[in-house]
Amino acid sequence: MSDSTITDTELADFAERTINLPREDAQEQRDKVNVLRERLEKHIEENPGFSLVKMLHAGSVAKGTALRTVNDLDVAVYVRNDDAPVEEAALVEWVADRLREAYKGLLKPDQIQPNTHCVTVDFRSGLSVDVVPVLYEGEANDIGYLVSKDTGERLRTSVRLHLDFIRARKKAHPDHFAQVVRFVKWWVRQRKAEDDSFKCKSFMTELIVAHLADQGKAFEPYADALEEVFGYIVQFRLAERIAFADYYPASQLPARGTTPIAIIDPVNPENNIASQYTASDRERLVAAADDALGAIAEARFATTKRQAVECWQIVLGPGFQG
Repeated sequence: MSDSTITDTELADFAERTINLPREDAQEQRDKVNVLRERLEKHIEENPGFSLVKMLHAGSVAKGTALRTVNDLDVAVYVRNDDAPVEEAALVEWVADRLREAYKGLLKPDQIQPNTHCVTVDFRSGLSVDVVPVLYEGEANDIGYLVSKDTGERLRTSVRLHLDFIRARKKAHPDHFAQVVRFVKWWVRQRKAEDDSFKCKSFMTELIVAHLADQGKAFEPYADALEEVFGYIVQFRLAERIAFADYYPASQLPARGTTPIAIIDPVNPENNIASQYTASDRERLVAAADDALGAIAEARFATTKRQAVECWQIVLGPGFQG
C-alpha cells in the first residue's frame, strides 16, 4: 500500500474522534430520556385515564446512528386520540400542559415549552428533548399518527417498527452499517455548512444506505462503501423509487407519481419522506455526491499523503487530517 493512501484505519479513527457520539454520552442521553419516561409512567399509573399513554425514545440516538454534534434528543409521546385537539398548534400546547402536570416537582414549567411541531424539554445541563405528539388509537406495534409538518395531514407511523427496521440492517451488517450511515450524515452536515439550500434529512440518509444494504452492497472498507453510496446517487440520480417490504407488500405502494424523489417510509406506503424535495434539491444533492465520488477516486491515485488528505477533505470537511 502506498504511503499516500488514506487507510480504513485512518477513516475509522477520524470517525471515533470527530463523527461518532461517544458511547458514554449516548448512555447519558438515554438515561435522561428514561427519567422522563419513568416519571410519566408513574403519573399514568397514579392517574388512570390520563390523556398521555406512553413515551418512546426515537431518533438517531435511539437508532445508534447519531453524530457527536447531536444536541437534542427525540422522543414520541403517544396521546389518546379522542382527548387531543385536532389542530397541530393546539395539540402541541395541550401536550405541553399535560407534560407540566406529569413532571411537576421534577421540572419547572419554563423547562417545558411548546414549539412549532413539538414540545421541547430543557434540562439544566443544557440537553434538550424534543417531544413529538403521536395520536394513538390502541393499534398494535405502537402504530399511531403524526401530524405532518408539511401538510398538516395525519401520517401513520410507528416508533417501534422504525427502530426494528434499522436494527435489522445493523444485525445484517453489525460492524459497519451504522458507521456508514454516520459517515454519510457527516458528509451531509459539511454540505449544509457550505450551502444553506442543501437538503438531505437524516431519515432519508438512513433509508438510502438501508436500500444499498438490502442489495447486498459491501460496507467495508469505508472508502468502497462511500463510493457505493455516492455512486448510487450519481448513477440513478435518485429518480428510481426506494421502498421496502418489511411491513407491507409492494402491492400496497401507490403509483410512483411525479415527485422528483420518492423514498417511501418503511412503515407507511403512503408517506414519501422526500415529497417536499424539488428538482433543484435533487440536482444539488446529485452534484454534491458526484463531487464526493470524484474526490474519493482521486484520493486513490494521489502521489502524496497531502493530496489524498485534501481529496478526503472534500468529503469529510477540513477537520479531516488523515
